[in-house]
Amino acid sequence: MTVTQIGIIGCGNISDAYFKGAANSQLIQVKACADLRPEAAKAKAELYGVQALSVEALLADPEIEIVVNLTVPAAHAPVSMQILNAGKHVYLEKPLSAQLAAAREVIALANTKGLRVGCAPDTFFGASHQAARRAIDEGRIGRAVGGTVAVLSHGMEHWHPNPEFFFKRGGGPILDLGPYYITQLVNMLGPVTRVSGITTIGNPVRVVTSEPLKGTKIEVEVPTTVNGLLEFANGANLTLSASWDVWRHQRAPIEVYGTEGSLLVPDPNFFGGTPMISERDGEWKALDISAHPFGISNRTKGNGDPVADYRIVGVLDMATAIRQGRAHRASGKLALHVLEVLEAFERSSNEGRHIVIESPCDRPDAVPLGAGEEVFGAARELA
Repeated sequence: MTVTQIGIIGCGNISDAYFKGAANSQLIQVKACADLRPEAAKAKAELYGVQALSVEALLADPEIEIVVNLTVPAAHAPVSMQILNAGKHVYLEKPLSAQLAAAREVIALANTKGLRVGCAPDTFFGASHQAARRAIDEGRIGRAVGGTVAVLSHGMEHWHPNPEFFFKRGGGPILDLGPYYITQLVNMLGPVTRVSGITTIGNPVRVVTSEPLKGTKIEVEVPTTVNGLLEFANGANLTLSASWDVWRHQRAPIEVYGTEGSLLVPDPNFFGGTPMISERDGEWKALDISAHPFGISNRTKGNGDPVADYRIVGVLDMATAIRQGRAHRASGKLALHVLEVLEAFERSSNEGRHIVIESPCDRPDAVPLGAGEEVFGAARELA
């Protein structure tokens, strides 16, 4: 079996999920990592048994096919362009870029060079989200007509060791967390056609209460409360509330209402959870997710709650898709569409009008039923 060699640029907090995920995979292997801070790359390399290289040396390695870009949002586009210009496929953390125009340049360059762009989130691969999609596809709630999305908390400055970038361009609740929710909506319902929104900044200055920067003040540059409407090509329309100005609430992450019933969809920041369905006016019943991969809890959060966390399956799917000559699911095209939708909320608020979404997007293929990474057909195609 051919194993795809990958490199990682950016060795911050999120990189551990990728290093650990790759270590548990038979499809990919991390060969090297790099960071603007050589000491950060060295620490991760020693922890996970890979090489620590400069960015230039990593990009020059002919064995590395895919480079995972885990830099901060403001660096996503320029680093991705550097990777593509080195002749490598790129997979990056969300959002695709801090600016829509720069994201379009990344996709255009990849198309010119015949290379692939993949982008998180890949949580929509998860069992609960695929089961919810399947229920919609089977007509169990009839035709989807409406719904709600709630992305509500009180921000990142209370727990993250270096939270400033969350409140700068490329951050905020809509660009940091919104990709999980909009991507899952596209997975279930298809592309978005039109958006309207109202945005505000709750607190113009945030004070960090986490270590080691406790007491540091952050000037907020992005909206921290967003309320909007999304219209989908299939005719459904949903409301969205995304805020880092909320201390407590009782709203479900995603609800979808159809002509024959309703769905409650778990937090798309994770792969698992229990989706619930009510057919017509019946009682809520749990959807069976056991036939779908990536739904078994494999990690415990800081509060002790078990979660299913398989971040990197988008890279696995991309690696096998390259071998098989098929489209990968967590694609740059999907990420560009999602980014345009997310930017449209603030644009709509500033301009006082609906924003028509221009980036075309195909609904990604459903993830096959099965138990693990073998659902990508790797053993058959890569043997």
